[in-house]
Amino acid sequence: MAIVTQTPLNPGDSPLVREALSSVVSRETTAVQTAPRSGGAPSDNSGGWPRPPKTRVIAVANQKGGVGKTTTSVNIAAALSMHGQRVLVIDLDPQGNASTALATEHRGDIPDVYQVLVDDLPMNEIVKQVPDMPGLYCAPATIDLAGAEIELVSLVAREARLRRALSAYDEIEFDYIIIDCPPSLGLLTVNALVAAEEVMIPIQCEYYALEGLGQLLRNVDLIKAHLNPTLRLSTIVLTMYDGRTRLASQVAEEVRSHFGDTVLKTVVPRSVRLSEAPSYGQSVMTYDPGSSGAMAYKDAAREIAHRALIAG
Repeated sequence: MAIVTQTPLNPGDSPLVREALSSVVSRETTAVQTAPRSGGAPSDNSGGWPRPPKTRVIAVANQKGGVGKTTTSVNIAAALSMHGQRVLVIDLDPQGNASTALATEHRGDIPDVYQVLVDDLPMNEIVKQVPDMPGLYCAPATIDLAGAEIELVSLVAREARLRRALSAYDEIEFDYIIIDCPPSLGLLTVNALVAAEEVMIPIQCEYYALEGLGQLLRNVDLIKAHLNPTLRLSTIVLTMYDGRTRLASQVAEEVRSHFGDTVLKTVVPRSVRLSEAPSYGQSVMTYDPGSSGAMAYKDAAREIAHRALIAG
C-alpha cells in the first residue's frame, strides 16, 4: 500500500492556497525518476523536434471547467505536428470542442468515440486526418458521448474500454496521443487515465486555480494503484496568465514551489486569438502563428517534445 502524505505548506501561503494544498496527495517515492538532461535543450528551428522512443499517451485533465483543457490539447497537438510529430487528438468531451477546433465533422451520424467505447467500433473507423495539417489526426466526439457515462456502467471492464481500443489500433504509428478529457472525474475521464501513461493538468492563473486539484491527484493515485501502474503526473501548464496582475504571478509562483519541474517554464497568456481560432475551425497555430498565444503553445510543445528525451 502506498504511503500518502500531505504536500508541505509554505508559511507565506495564502489561506486559500494552504487549504487547497493541504488536500493534495504527494507523489509516491517510487514514481518515475527523470535522468539529467544532457547538453541542455536543443535550439528551436523550422525542422522537426525529437521523436519519442515510443508513443506518448497524454490525458489532459482537470475537473474544473474553463481552465484551457481543450485549447491546450488542440494547440499542443498542432504545434507538435507542425514540427515533425504524428499526433492523434481524442476528443473525449461530449461538447466536441476539440473536434470543432480541428475542423473534424462531429454532427449527425458521424462515427465517434461514443461508438468506440460503447459499441466496440474499431478506432480506425472514426479517426480522421485534420485538413491542411499533415501528421495531425482527430477522433471526434458527438453529443451522443454525453450518454456514455450511464451506458458504460453495465459494461465489462468499463474503465479500460478506451485502452483496449487504442491497443487494437495500429493503422498509424503515432508519436503522441493526446486525450482531451471532459470537465469531470466520471467514467470518461477514468477511461482516459487508464489508457494514458501521462497526465497533463492545465491550471488557470487565477484565485481558485488549486480548488479541486487535490481530488484530481487522489484519483490519479487511485488509478495508478488499482488500474494503471504506469500512470504519472508529467506536466502542469499554467494558462490564462495575465502579467498585469500580481495575482497571476503569485499563483504561478505557488504552483511552481509545490510542483517544481513538473510545471512547464512556458506560461500561456490570455489571448483573444486563442478564443477566435476555433470559430474558424483552426488551432491558433495556423489561425495567427505570430500571436502571443501561438508562440506560447509552440514553446510549451517544444518543452514537452524535449522532455521525451528525458523520460524515454
